[in-house]
Amino acid sequence: YEQYVTSPSLAARTVFTMFAQDGDVLDGGGAVVDLGCGSGMLGIGCAMLGGASVVGMDIDADALSLALENAERADLSDALELVQGDVNASRLPLRPKSADIVIMNPPFGTRTKGADVQFLRAAVQIASYSVYSLHKTS
Repeated sequence: YEQYVTSPSLAARTVFTMFAQDGDVLDGGGAVVDLGCGSGMLGIGCAMLGGASVVGMDIDADALSLALENAERADLSDALELVQGDVNASRLPLRPKSADIVIMNPPFGTRTKGADVQFLRAAVQIASYSVYSLHKTS
């Protein structure tokens, strides 16, 4: 899998920006999906700031195990639901418009052309309000 580490400072800035922009949505019981959650850093950050419902989805079972360990370390394992799934699947494991916001650090598509586009398509299907996505600059 094409995976990249999100630095703690970038994750914190991204989650803080999301809450600054869309905090009213989340204060009202909004749901967040961390798509391609990897270690769970973005989803855990959302849970720390009070996201009512936070789901992390990844294709990699090892990444999901790490995300669970990290959520347990942060005493947030009850606040983060983890789902194994593939954004390339003909049917996503998450319903369309099942979250208010999707946050993600997707593959950049440098190893698999178009991988980033598949994540964006899935994010737009899942989110009913906003998509926050980190992308590589060249």
